[in-house]
Amino acid sequence: MNDLFAAQSLGTRTTLGPQACVLHGFGLPVVDVLLADIERIQLDAPFRHLVTPGGHTMQVAMTNCGPFGWCSDRRGYRYDPRDPDTGQPWPPMPQAFLQLAADAADAAGFPGYLPDACLINRYTPGTRLTLHQDRDEDDRIAPIVSVSLGLPATFLFGGFARSDKTVRVPLAHGDVVVWGGVDRMRFHGVLPVKDGLHELLGARRINLTLRKVK
Repeated sequence: MNDLFAAQSLGTRTTLGPQACVLHGFGLPVVDVLLADIERIQLDAPFRHLVTPGGHTMQVAMTNCGPFGWCSDRRGYRYDPRDPDTGQPWPPMPQAFLQLAADAADAAGFPGYLPDACLINRYTPGTRLTLHQDRDEDDRIAPIVSVSLGLPATFLFGGFARSDKTVRVPLAHGDVVVWGGVDRMRFHGVLPVKDGLHELLGARRINLTLRKVK
C-alpha cells in the first residue's frame, strides 16, 4: 500500500497507517525514570555529533544504549556493539526503556517486542532530522518505538519514496510513535524544533528511538 493514510485522532491515539500510530502521553507515567536513566547513560557514552559518510556533521547530538549502537562516519552507517569513541560496550538498556517499548508496541498491535538498540537523540531549537528510512537493521518488520521528551516537535511521516506526500504530526512530551509491519519502511523526519523552554529539559528535546536490529 503506497498511499499514506490520513492521520486520524481517536481519543489518545492518532492513526498514521495500517500499522503506525501515535500514543499520546503514553510515556508520561515513567518520564522521571527515563530522564534519570538518560543521565546515567550519557556519563558512560556522552552525546556526540556524528559525521555522515559524505563528511557532513549531523545537527542532532546522539548516543546509544543496548547491545547495539547506531554509528555513522566516513566508512558509512552501521550498528556496532561497542562505542567507537571509547572501545567499550554501549551502556545496557535500562529496564524502563524495555518495558515502555514493549508496552507501547503491544498497544499498537505488536506483542512480544524486545528491542536490542536504543538511539538517544538530543535536539536544540533549530535542529531537525531530514526525511529518511531506517534501513540499517536486519529486521525490517519489527516496529520502531519513538519516545518524545522535552520540547514539542513536528514529526513528518511519509510514504515509501522520499518524494511521497508527508503528514505533519505534532508531538508533545511523553508521546510515543510506533510504526512497523507494512509501515516499517516509510520515510520520516522531524521539522526544525521551535524555540522554547520545557519545565524539565529546558531548551532541549530528547528522543528515544528503540529498534530491533537482529
